[in-house]
Amino acid sequence: METINKPKTTIVIFGVTGDLAKRKLFPSIYNLFKKGLLSENFAVVGVARRPWTNEILRSNVCEAVKNEVDPDAGELEGFCSHFHYLPFDVSREESFDELNSLIGDLEEKHSIPGNRIFYMAMAPQFFGTIASSLKSRGLTETEGWSRLVIEKPFGHNLPSAKELNEQIREAFNEDQIYRIDHYLGKEMVQNIEVIRFANAMFEPLWNNRYISNIQITSSESLGVEDRGGYYDTSGALRDMVQNHMLQMVSLLAMDPPIRLTTEEIRSEKIKVLRAMRKVSSDEVEDYFVRGQYGPGEIKGKEVPGYRSENNINPDSQTETFVAGKLMIDNHRWAGVPFYIRTGKRMAVKSTKIVIQFKELPMNIYETKNSDTHPNLLVIHIQPDEGITLLLNSKKNDSSGGTAPVHLHFSNNSVNTVNTPEAYERLLHDCMLGDATNFTHWDEVDLSWAFIDTISEYWENSKEELPNYSSGTMGPEESDELLKKDGFHWWPLNEDGE
Repeated sequence: METINKPKTTIVIFGVTGDLAKRKLFPSIYNLFKKGLLSENFAVVGVARRPWTNEILRSNVCEAVKNEVDPDAGELEGFCSHFHYLPFDVSREESFDELNSLIGDLEEKHSIPGNRIFYMAMAPQFFGTIASSLKSRGLTETEGWSRLVIEKPFGHNLPSAKELNEQIREAFNEDQIYRIDHYLGKEMVQNIEVIRFANAMFEPLWNNRYISNIQITSSESLGVEDRGGYYDTSGALRDMVQNHMLQMVSLLAMDPPIRLTTEEIRSEKIKVLRAMRKVSSDEVEDYFVRGQYGPGEIKGKEVPGYRSENNINPDSQTETFVAGKLMIDNHRWAGVPFYIRTGKRMAVKSTKIVIQFKELPMNIYETKNSDTHPNLLVIHIQPDEGITLLLNSKKNDSSGGTAPVHLHFSNNSVNTVNTPEAYERLLHDCMLGDATNFTHWDEVDLSWAFIDTISEYWENSKEELPNYSSGTMGPEESDELLKKDGFHWWPLNEDGE
C-alpha cells in the first residue's frame, strides 16, 4: 500500500541533458530515494534533442550523483536503472505520442497509478508549446494526477509573463502549476515563518513600532561564468529581484496566516506585494541603484570586467548589481524601509537578512564608556545557515560600560547531516501536492508589475557603466541610498562592525 509521503511517480524531465538536471535534479532525486522519501515504484524519463540512449543517460546520472554525494555503489546502480531516455523534438507531435507510450509502459512495469510530473528544465520559449502538446496528445489524461514544474524566468516582463501563463493555463489548472523558486526551498528561508510566528519574543515586535529597517543582501563573488548569453538579456533585476528578493520580502513582511495552509500563506504574501509602493519613472533614481562590475581582484586574483566576459556585448548596459528601497504601505510596515541588494563579483558570497530594531528613546548607557549598538537579528541563508542575535551587555571590566555580544545558532554545526538541498525539498513537495513554497500566478503578476517601470527606465538611461570594481560591495550610490535615511548597510561578517 502506498504511503502518504512517497507517492508512486513518473518524473519527465524536458532538457535532461542540461546543466540544471546534472547539478541539481539528479542528486536531489537520488537523495529522496536514499532517504526513503521516494517510492521504489518510480520512473524518470529524460527527453532532449541529443541522440542519447538509456545507457548514456544512466552513466551521466551516476556521474552527477557521485559528484554531489557519496552514494552506495549497489544502491546507485539500482537507482539509475529507473532512468530512461527518449530523443525528442518538441515541434513533432509524434514525439509526444512516443513519450506517452513509454510512460504508459513504465507505469505498468512499476505499478505507478498515472501520477506524472512534467519538469521544464529547458529554454522558456518552449514552455507553452510543450504544455499545449502534453494536453492535446493525452499525456495529462491519467487516472492519477499531472503537475507541471516550471523554472524561471517566467517571462521577461508582465506582458510576456501573461502570455506564457495563458498558454500554460489552457493545458493545466493553476493548482497543477508549480513555478519553482529554489530560494523558497532553502532551510533558513523556510525558517523565516517559524522565527516570526513561533516565538513570543519576536512576533509582537515585528512591526514599525520596534523595527527601523530590514536589509536583504544576496551577493555573489562569481561573475556570469557560462551564462553570458542569458544574463545579458536578463540582468540582476529580472534574474534576482523579480523572484528571489521579492519572495523573501513577502515572507518577512506578511501578516500571520490564519492557518498553515498553502492558500492562507500565499494569500498573506500576495497582500504584501499589493501593498508595495509603486515606483514611478521619476522616482527610480530615488529608490533604486544599478551597477555593472568592472575589472578587479577576488581573493588575490585579477578578474575581468563584465563587458569582457564570454557572450557579452562589449557596450552592454545590463546591470549586474541592484540595490533598492522598498516601502510597504500597510498598517504594520508604514515608514519602515526594506533595503535589498544583489550582485555579481562582489566581495563575498553570502545571502543574509538583517532586521535592525529601533534604539531606545533614552538609553542611559550611552556614555563614553559604552559601545552601544542597535539590536540586530541576522538570518543567515547561505553559505552558512543560522541565526545571530546581537545584544548589548556589560563590558568585562570595571568601567560600567556596555559592548555588543552575539548569540549565535549555526544550523550547519548542529545538524551534522547536510540540510536538504532546496531542489530536493521542493521536488518532494511537488510529489505530495504541497504548493506552499511555489509561486502563485498572482505573485508573479504583481512582482513583474512592480519592476517593469524600473527596467524600462534603465533601458532608456545613459548612465555610465561599469561603476563598481570586482571584489567590492557594489557602487557608492548603494551606500548613499541608505545614508540619506540615516542608515548604513550592515557588513556580512559576524561582528556587525
